[in-house]
Parts: sequence; C-alpha cells; structure tokens
Amino acid sequence: MFPVLFGLGIWMLSGLAALFARRSPRTATACGVGGAVAGSIVALVPVLGVLAGGHVEPLRWPWAVPCGEFHIALDALSAWFLLPILILSAAAAVYGGEYLWPYRERKSLGPPWFFYNVLVASMALVVLVRNGVLFLVAWEVMALSSFFLVTFEDEKESVREAGWTYLVATHLGTAFLLAMFVLMGREAGSLDFDAFGAAAFAPALANLLFVLAVVGFGTKAGFMPLHVWLPEAHPAAPSHVSAIMSGVMIKTGIYGLIRTLMILGTPPLWWGWLLIGIGLTSGIVGVLFALAQRDLKRTLAYSSVENIGIIALGLGLGTLGASMHSGALTALGFGGALLHVLNHALFKGLLFLGAGAVAHGTGSRDMDRLGGLLKRMPLAGAAFLVGAAAISGLPPFNGFVSEFLIYFGAFKGAVSLPASGAVPMLAVIAGLALIGGLAAACFTRAFGMVFLGEPRSDEARHAHEPGLAMRLPMWILAGGCVLVGMGAPLVWGVVTRAFGVAEEYRALAAEPLSWIVIGSALFLALVGALVVLRRELLSGRVVGQSATWGCGYARPTARIQYTATSFSQPITSQFESLLGTCASVTPPDGYFPRHSAVASETLDACAEKIYRPAFTLLDRALSRLRWLQHGTVQLYVLYIALTLLALLVWKLG
Repeated sequence: MFPVLFGLGIWMLSGLAALFARRSPRTATACGVGGAVAGSIVALVPVLGVLAGGHVEPLRWPWAVPCGEFHIALDALSAWFLLPILILSAAAAVYGGEYLWPYRERKSLGPPWFFYNVLVASMALVVLVRNGVLFLVAWEVMALSSFFLVTFEDEKESVREAGWTYLVATHLGTAFLLAMFVLMGREAGSLDFDAFGAAAFAPALANLLFVLAVVGFGTKAGFMPLHVWLPEAHPAAPSHVSAIMSGVMIKTGIYGLIRTLMILGTPPLWWGWLLIGIGLTSGIVGVLFALAQRDLKRTLAYSSVENIGIIALGLGLGTLGASMHSGALTALGFGGALLHVLNHALFKGLLFLGAGAVAHGTGSRDMDRLGGLLKRMPLAGAAFLVGAAAISGLPPFNGFVSEFLIYFGAFKGAVSLPASGAVPMLAVIAGLALIGGLAAACFTRAFGMVFLGEPRSDEARHAHEPGLAMRLPMWILAGGCVLVGMGAPLVWGVVTRAFGVAEEYRALAAEPLSWIVIGSALFLALVGALVVLRRELLSGRVVGQSATWGCGYARPTARIQYTATSFSQPITSQFESLLGTCASVTPPDGYFPRHSAVASETLDACAEKIYRPAFTLLDRALSRLRWLQHGTVQLYVLYIALTLLALLVWKLG
C-alpha cells in the first residue's frame, strides 16, 4: 500500500507547490504536470501487480471519527478503476501544460494545477477507501476540486452558470449517498465496508439502498435524466479537465454502484430490469442529443451519457445473471461493462483532447464554422479519427470489444433464459444496435464537419497543428485504443482473472475474441498490402494533383457543403418530438434573393421540462421565507440555538 500512499502524497505536495508558485507560470506548470505524472507512475506499480493476481495488504488506522476507522484497500475492483484514472490523468496533465500556457498573461496557473492534482488524488481515494465517512469526504473533495476547474474561465457568465449547475447536481446526489450510508451504518453498527458486507439487510431495506445508490451514484455517472450537469460542465471546463471528468471522474459513480451491488448481495430481478431501462434511455437519448449539437465538446458530453448507458446495459445484464444464477450472463455482462469503463476512458479522453486541439488551433468549437482541418492539422486529425472509429464500435479498435461482450451476453441470455430474462435480452440487443448506428452517424458527422471539406471560416483557414506536448498524449491514447482492440483476448483474461471468473466462463468469450483479432489482423494486413502495391504501381509514373471534377462547376465553396445541422437533420427530424429542436428560418424572398438563413437550437429536454420548472417552483416557495432574513447576526444565532435545543429535546425524548 506504500506506493499508493506515496503517489497520493506526490499529488498533494506537487499541487501545493504549484499553488505557492503561482507567480511563476513556468514553475507552477512544472510542479503541476510533473507531480501528476510522477504520482501516477508510482501508484501504477501496485495497480498492475493486483491486476496480475497479486495482493496488497489493506491499511487500517484507528481515528477519532465515530463509526469506523481509517481504512483503505486495493482489491481487483479498485485496481481496475484506478488503471484508467492513472493513465488518463498523466496524459491529460502533459497535454494541459501546453493547453493552459496561453492563459498565463491573464490568469495565475498555480490554482488550476493545485485543483487538478487534488482532483486526481481524490478520485484515487474514492476507489480506495473502505469507510463511509472517508468515502464521503473524498467524494466531496472530488466535487469541489472539479467545480473550481470547471469555473477556470469564471469571467464568462456561461461558465459560472455551468459551474453552479454542476455544484447543485453533485450535492443533490451526495444527499442520497449520505442517506444510504446512514441507513447502512444503522443496520451494520459501523460505517466500515467490511461491516456492510457482513450485515444481512432486509429485502425492503436492500431495495431502498439500491434506489438511493442508483440516484446518488447515477447523478455523478450521468444517468438520464440525472445527466443535466454534463452538457454544461464539460464544454465549460478546459479540455484536459473535460477529458478526465468524462473519461474517469464520472466512472467513480459506476464504481460506487458496483461496490454497492457487491455489498447488498444477490439482487432481485427488477434491479437488472431497472439498470437495463436506464441504459437504454441514456444510450439512445444521449446519442440523439449528441447528433443535434453544433458545439464539438457539447457533442462529446452527450456522447458520454450514451456510453454510460452502454455500461449500464452491461451492469443490467450482469445483475440479471446474478438474479437468475446464470454464471455466463453474469461474467459477460459485468465483464463487458468493466471493459467499457477502460475503453471509454481511452477514446473519450482522446476525443476531448482532440476537441481541445481544434479549439486551440482555430479558436472555435462550432462545427458549422470549421472544416478542412485535416490538411492543416493532419496529426491531430488522424488521432481524432482513431477515437471516432473506436467510439463508434468499429473493429479493430477497443470500443468494438466491450460492446461485443455485451452483445454476446445478451444473445446467450436470450436463448437460454426463460421469458422473464429473455425479453430484456432482446431489448438490449435492439437498443445496442440502434445506439451503435446512431453513434456511427454522430462521429461521421463530427469528423467530417471538422476535418474534411473546405474551411467555412477564417479561423479554420488559419488553423495550426498543436505542439508536441498536446499531440503526444493524443497518440498515446490512440495507441491504447488499438492495443486493447488487438489484444482483446489478453485483456479479457486480465478482467476475468482479476475478478475470479470461473475458467469455463473465461473461455466462453476468449475463442470468439481470438477470431475477431485474427480477422482484424488480416484486414489490416490487406490494407497495408494494398497501400504498398499502390505505391509500387505509381513509383515509375508522374503523379500530379488537380481539383476534383465538379460537374462543370468551376468555383466550389464551403457554401455548397453540408453543415453539421443539415447532415444530421434526416435523423434528428425523426425524433423531433423528443428533441424539441427550435428553428428560426429566414426564407428566400423574391426572384433573385440575396439572403436566407436557418438557425436551430436543441435545448436539453430534461433541463427545460423537468428541472427548470421544478427549481422555479421551489424558488417561489422559498421566497416566502425571506422574512426570516433580517441581516441581524443575533437573530441568526438565536435560530441556531433554538434548532440545537429542539434536536437535544428530541434526542433525549
């Protein structure tokens, strides 16, 4: 456990050093980046050891806090979630060193690097702690540090509003978690996770605890309709912060939910149905809203909701398998979900870093103002293409592998389970197919509108490639997408061995994954052979370049290209009642019109139809209590004293 504690110490000390060196941007950046990378490397050693089958002794320290002790441990589940946290946090830190450097003239770089390293340390601590009080403390530190990172550009009103939306959402989720831990501690007699696992929760209480966990952890994970903070906070934050928030921070919600399922024991059937329903809703609606956005980072934020939905589908399959005592379904469902946790961290981190490179090189994230960037940013564009293919679930990349495992589990369940289990399996198959098709359209649109065609603005015409510090992390993550995809049988073996999956279920998926890898390797070899053959055939000829024939049209411009909105309109129009897109049209007028325009905006339906009316109503109700606000400190002290007296009387009674 010492290397993990040493890594935590490096993160915290380097963050403090960056804070104290805020007057020197270069020193603050060196401390922040160096500490984030060094701490991740140190902590990675025991993580890899545990995933290889090793064991790390837990750490227990007595403390004065009631109901438990300072208890941290590194088991296989914690190690699996720590792996993407460490990899992505180190890569994003290197990227952020160059990304934040232009801000040095108007902002101090010490505070953002302090909060960045605190965020990394708190995420690591969340998956390590084994005590409810310590868990909530780490959870709150994670929420506050990410809030200050989201509001880095707090001079913008939209950023301030996004930050407050995130802060309110995360604390509402924490309220449900607090209630869950209080109920668990009351039943178990302690807030230690070991005591939770040994307690026998009554079925009614277990059901209540599960619902509290789904709401509390689901708010952080971004389950629909608890996702409203994601499309606000991710675009507002710096891109390297967006990468770790989307890539790994929201996965702490998935970790907490899985840990709760492990504590509560054998689940009833409806838990799996609920998780599958959440997964289908989040996956389908999330990708539809992603298709309707013009802002590149907002598209990626909604895509995170989609991928969290895919993970929830895997958890639902695994939960149904545990309910119906199907070892194969349990292994494939949970295995696919856990593998998608790693895969999403790799390709979504890559895509957010790519979006940051686009914003850094052009000053814009509006896809309707971009285009033609592949000629100006070929390296960043190629890396973004790898991420787009991986998130679309295309072989030979990693996204295909985890989605295949969930598909495989659903097919196995559909043919082997009774009707109560087969029906949700068919829903998963149909839903995952729809999600995959929509995701392919979404990221064809994203890559095509940003990197292909002709530039649609001066910003796009004068785009420039980012520096090495921004390109290198992108290519490391792109390499990870390829390695996990091509090493799928080995990765599946690590997942199953780490979680004690029986050999028969481990072999169940190993063979089809091996054939997938062989097929992918043959396809890549064929592509490589065709490239070499083409080069040989053209080696003795003069190869020139000319404009593409345009049917006699001699002056093609960006105006004849699809925009992001028009590209997705045939799909989004089929779901118009769900998306609620608002459009304003200025039609052509006269025989020789000089001007016409179409502008559309798709607001979040959950925010506009659920949360905004609810909070407006709450504001009106609470405004009636403003007569209590006299501004007199003595009266406020009296309120506190009366409240404490009432609580004391209630307790003694």
